[in-house]
Amino acid sequence: MIRIFRHYISSAFLWLLILEAFVFYFSMYLGSQLRFLYEASWYSESDIIAASLVFVVVVTLCNISLGLYRRNLGTHDYDLLARVSFSFGISIAAVVSIYYIFPEFLIARSVLGAAVIIAFLGMMIIRYFFYRYAKIERIKKQVLVVGSGKKAVELVTLNDSYIHKTFNITGFLALPDEQVLVDKSLLINSDTSLCETCQKLNIDEIVLAIDDRRRSMPISTLLDCKMSGLDIIDLVTFYEREQGLISLNNVYPSWFLFSDGFAVSGFRSLTKRVFDIVMSVVLLAVSWPFMLMTIIAIKLEDGIQAPFFYKQVRVGENNQHFKVIKFRSMVVNAEKNGAQWAKLRDNRITRVGAFIRKVRIDELPQIFNVLTGDMSFVGPRPERPEFVDGFIERIDYYAERHRVKPGITGWAQICYPYGASEEDTVRKLEYDLYYVKNYSMFLDMSIILHTIEIVLWGKGAR
Repeated sequence: MIRIFRHYISSAFLWLLILEAFVFYFSMYLGSQLRFLYEASWYSESDIIAASLVFVVVVTLCNISLGLYRRNLGTHDYDLLARVSFSFGISIAAVVSIYYIFPEFLIARSVLGAAVIIAFLGMMIIRYFFYRYAKIERIKKQVLVVGSGKKAVELVTLNDSYIHKTFNITGFLALPDEQVLVDKSLLINSDTSLCETCQKLNIDEIVLAIDDRRRSMPISTLLDCKMSGLDIIDLVTFYEREQGLISLNNVYPSWFLFSDGFAVSGFRSLTKRVFDIVMSVVLLAVSWPFMLMTIIAIKLEDGIQAPFFYKQVRVGENNQHFKVIKFRSMVVNAEKNGAQWAKLRDNRITRVGAFIRKVRIDELPQIFNVLTGDMSFVGPRPERPEFVDGFIERIDYYAERHRVKPGITGWAQICYPYGASEEDTVRKLEYDLYYVKNYSMFLDMSIILHTIEIVLWGKGAR
């Protein structure tokens, strides 16, 4: 894992992206060579370079948007052939549209067709070797865990659902009088010094996973390891790096005081506001036909007098209340008995509402909330004050998610399925706190691209 603008990304998938981008770029050259194998080419070198650059940018962005470089995409969600095929289908449509709008980039259909076939085959071959390579144990970070209780056990299966596993737990060091819950065969021999053991086992990193923080840690032993060149990391930072969240089970007040991030500046607010306005105008220009069709569909289902917008009070930045605007997806009197969670197969949802929720069209009117400044394009999803008051009382650090403007989409939305319980709220808060801590324009752009995956795959809709 490497950190770019405070956001952790997988170095393996970054190299995969770079390698595949080279394949996409040179596929246009090969396509041109095949097309003009027996005759003089119609295109100059600069024409092929321009066409190749357009092709590589479009295909790479489509692959990112379909989650093909997202490490935390679980194996149960990962249908490689379907995702790649869908991505290439969108890419072809986008490239053809660019050629139509900007004729200077136009390339022959035969050249484009050959380039697509070469790029597709090249990508599938690279992926085959990548997944074989990713399973090799010796290339993973070798981790030794200090602790053998509940928190240590949780690390054993932490990244089992990921396609590329970044670390391997080589052993556990049990502290005196600590309950041992891990596999006893993985306990290291305490007869030799910890530093020597780490050298023998080729340990790259030591993770502190101690259930009782009041228990004395082997400070001198850990210091010896640190001064010998080993990385030592606490559990909160480990979860932040490996799962992109702030683990509430392991966080403590002083961590917030001394950790990096959580920076708020006037320049950051200005750039985010400019970005929000530009993105909102662009999205409004693209989506207004879909919004108009949605209005017509709601009217046809519920009658001409039925409202098509639904306004609801939500909690925004600094706990300020505002009215969020959405397309109405439930019956008119859906909450006559008071506020309640949306349930799976909720009978209050209309037929039109079920569709617009699935493809997230119901969220589009929130563009107007962004334009007025109540919301941002990216941020924690705004919650209702009826729920927020209780969450603040029962969930530690819940109020901290209101340090930034709420968003149409967010880090929690692409990392966690739809939440309909207080337990889900706690899990999503962990992702929201990661966003608040590590915000950057780079992270915002990453979230926006991955939101396309959520829309296309219908993930998390209810």
